Amino acid sequence: MNPLALFFCTALFCVLLYHFLTRRSVRLPPGPKPWPIVGNLPHLGPVPHHSIAALAKTYGPLMHLRMGFVDVVVAASASVAAQFLKTHDANFSNRPPNSGAKHIAYNYQDLVFAPYGPRWRMLRKICSVHLFSGKALDDFRHIRQEEVAVLTRALARAGQTPVNLGQLLNVCTTNALGRVMLGRRVFGDGSGGEDPKADEFKEMVVELMVLAGVFNIGDFVPALEWLDLQGVAAKMKKLHARFDAFLGAIVEEHKISGSAGSERHVDLLSTLISVRDNADGEGGKLTDVEIKALLLNLFTAGTDTSSSTVEWAIAELIRHPEMMAQAQQELDAVVGRGRLVTDLDLPQLTYLQAIIKETFRLHPSTPLSLPRMAAESCEINGYHIPKNATLLVNVWAIARDPEVWEKPLEFRPSRFLPGGERPNADVRGNDFEVIPFGAGRRICAGMSLGLRMVHLLTATLVHAFNWELPEGQVAEKLNMDEAYGLTLQRAPPLMVHPRPRLSPQVFGK
Repeated sequence: MNPLALFFCTALFCVLLYHFLTRRSVRLPPGPKPWPIVGNLPHLGPVPHHSIAALAKTYGPLMHLRMGFVDVVVAASASVAAQFLKTHDANFSNRPPNSGAKHIAYNYQDLVFAPYGPRWRMLRKICSVHLFSGKALDDFRHIRQEEVAVLTRALARAGQTPVNLGQLLNVCTTNALGRVMLGRRVFGDGSGGEDPKADEFKEMVVELMVLAGVFNIGDFVPALEWLDLQGVAAKMKKLHARFDAFLGAIVEEHKISGSAGSERHVDLLSTLISVRDNADGEGGKLTDVEIKALLLNLFTAGTDTSSSTVEWAIAELIRHPEMMAQAQQELDAVVGRGRLVTDLDLPQLTYLQAIIKETFRLHPSTPLSLPRMAAESCEINGYHIPKNATLLVNVWAIARDPEVWEKPLEFRPSRFLPGGERPNADVRGNDFEVIPFGAGRRICAGMSLGLRMVHLLTATLVHAFNWELPEGQVAEKLNMDEAYGLTLQRAPPLMVHPRPRLSPQVFGK
């Protein structure tokens, strides 16, 4: 035998023997028998959150998978998730190595994938204070309302041509965030018209979420990284180059011209550049790469997640016209038909809030939580969790658990109303039965902004329009298939006819 081949086979045998012997002495959670070398990777299938949920029905809500040479533990019930994200949260505050963070997210120099420590705390603090604090959200209220009004006027002008609602929602959320972060819109002139760059950006964001959700074999069997048959790493590098050019142009333009000057606030990018030039606490100074990495996080996680959630909500209400009518009745009572919804109306819209919670439950924007990693070994429910094990929380499966939810596959906002199953459910990471934003230290940083944007957009679209499907489509048979990625997209985009139902002056007519 070739000496090199003999050495490789011997080394592989030793590695496998080591893992086999060490696992005989500890009680790991149950799970399916792994294949040689690749482990349980073949069990994941094309839609991993579905496949893992099916496996949990056999092996239980705390499950062990062997992906290549990496231990993976899965939490598929609220009680198990609470053990990891509350009781043992500090031990699971880091991210495991992965191709997406390396090739797309500036080699872990962003907020989402940054190692837990001083730099991560600095980035989190900057966002929390300048973008997501209660004061900041109140200060930016007019921006959100103005951009939603732009969207509303554009929809009112749609005429007889069906609109791609998700695309327009993405433009709205991106421009609202752009005005806060950059002091200007990213796409268009504020007329709500189409912008080819917006279409390209949406495609880039969706591609990022798809690639980031791929279980790349090189992450789990480094020796087989060359077997990247789908070319995932190459696609990631190419996409990173496109985002880097997009973000680099924004930063350079801002350095030259500064904020557009029309906004009544200091934009986030100006703050980041100031921090870059001045030491800021234990985290030190920011670099241009870290600034672009943070902008990448905010523009991707802060736009597509909100727009896709609203798209799911409108799709569900189209399928359930009696619920649409009930929501419109509430909105007419609170707001009337002579103006658009504002942030100040939202606390009075009890049924609308229940609709949003039910949408988060059935269609969580991140069906499998971003992975975490055990800093040290620990014990959960009597089982050994190895050091460096990757944790996945199946948010999608938890929210469909028949032991918790009555008729879990049905869209029933009433379950969150007084007299329902969970009238006081909190989606902010406190009630583990529904955790669309995650929980614990690495809960979604933009949760507060996301909640306000989703509520305002959904309320406005329900209040301002009746919605019809293109000719030949039946509401009861509307395609609700999922397209898997890091975020939960609709497989077919929602094409609809918006029919204005408010006074004409509301739409600027």
